[in-house]
Amino acid sequence: MSLLTCTSILKPIAKIAAVTLLMSASLQSMAAPTELKFSHVVAENTPKGQMALKFKSLVEQRLPGEYVVSIYPNSQLFGDNNELSALLLDDVQFVAPSLSKFERYTKKLQLFDLPFLFEDMDAVNRFQQSENGQKLLRSMKRKGILGLGYLHNGMKQFSASTPLVVPEDAQGKKFRIMASDVLAAQFQAVDAIPVKKPFSEVFTLLQTRAIDGQENTWSNIYSKKFFEVQSHITESNHGLLDYMVVTSNNFWTSLPADKRKIIKASLDEAIAHGNEIAAAKVSKDRQAIIDSKRSELVALTPEQRQQWVAAMKPVWSKFEAKIGKEMIEAAAASNRQ
Repeated sequence: MSLLTCTSILKPIAKIAAVTLLMSASLQSMAAPTELKFSHVVAENTPKGQMALKFKSLVEQRLPGEYVVSIYPNSQLFGDNNELSALLLDDVQFVAPSLSKFERYTKKLQLFDLPFLFEDMDAVNRFQQSENGQKLLRSMKRKGILGLGYLHNGMKQFSASTPLVVPEDAQGKKFRIMASDVLAAQFQAVDAIPVKKPFSEVFTLLQTRAIDGQENTWSNIYSKKFFEVQSHITESNHGLLDYMVVTSNNFWTSLPADKRKIIKASLDEAIAHGNEIAAAKVSKDRQAIIDSKRSELVALTPEQRQQWVAAMKPVWSKFEAKIGKEMIEAAAASNRQ
């Protein structure tokens, strides 16, 4: 075969290859956006639900065609007990469990379950934004989980099928708790029976009287209608129910640096939005429950509340070795600023 003939054959092949490369590049540019799955276990009208929706809006607005955020509320995708495992398997990219849910990955975050540690949400904010608070976001990095920010829900209240005025009123009663050794110890301190159950089962458990009570924020008590199946709510403000928005370290580091920066900025803004909603919903949902007349509000006198404090505060020393005495002291000091 002559050189001229070879050349005439190769030219069309080269053109085909070039066209193929151009088509491939064009198809890549038209590829479907990367899906980021965000799973959570509460209703969309809660601070967490609204935060997730805000995050979706911001990411899709700032990275159009590149990323799409799919939100799965109300345990539609994963429940309390398996969302972190799913995160590590990359079946979901973002979850926001309550701080109690991280117990198997680090004992440091047990701090936030200690009863009567924080006087109010201002103290919580001061501690979480401090050096110690920010350090806790990275406390699970070796286990593959990276904290990206704290999301508020608020202070917890007790509810039950009978009035809870003094610690003795809780004796022998069954209370649903999250999977937390600290919360179990909290109820055992008043001779109550802690029952670890998923959040999605709480309403049915209360309705069927399989348990006597639970602890939660005004937002969750209202949005999940617990007040409809609990005759009394004690305004105790005894604990904190906050969340940590987390991702897997492997996924986070796999993102291009410029995209990661935009996604993190969007999340920070969404968390701030969620926290504003949480603050506003405290009084709004509390009043809505009172107005419903379905559940009676029990207001504790300072003396009655001090009885609960005295009964439960020994739990601090029980977990001091695992959490760290200095960390507990730093958190308690946030109340005095």
